[in-house]
Amino acid sequence: MALTPFFGSGRSSIFDPFEPSFWDHPVDPWSSGLFGKNLAKEDVQAVASTRIDWVETPEAHVFKADLPGLQKEDVKVTVEGDRTLQISGERTREEEKKTDTWHRVERSHGKFLRRFRLPHNANVESVNAKVENGVLTVTVPKTQQPEREVRVVNID
Repeated sequence: MALTPFFGSGRSSIFDPFEPSFWDHPVDPWSSGLFGKNLAKEDVQAVASTRIDWVETPEAHVFKADLPGLQKEDVKVTVEGDRTLQISGERTREEEKKTDTWHRVERSHGKFLRRFRLPHNANVESVNAKVENGVLTVTVPKTQQPEREVRVVNID
């Protein structure tokens, strides 16, 4: 499994902590304090099993999550602090009737939560989210960043 897609776009050293964008990656549950609490095994699995794609286009950062069977009322999208996008929700378990005989239960249920550290160019005031055909799409427009000026410093 290659780590390059997670850590960046073709840098020569994928573990370079001095690269400014190294720290601007999705907040993982281990460092964000989620697992510092006493979570049940099911909660940990729910956090880990929610798969979300994040693509950066020239205009925006787009997050997509497959959430079959969920309605928009079952999902919550928030921006915490100044740059942490949080997507959470819950899929409730079907009510069991005493007259039913269940042969197999494979569909997941329970709470899910994912957090992502947004880059500095994210316009957190204009976040848009929609659920269509079981897919949640969260669009975070980009702000225009001024070009960084590079200047040569004379060495005395």
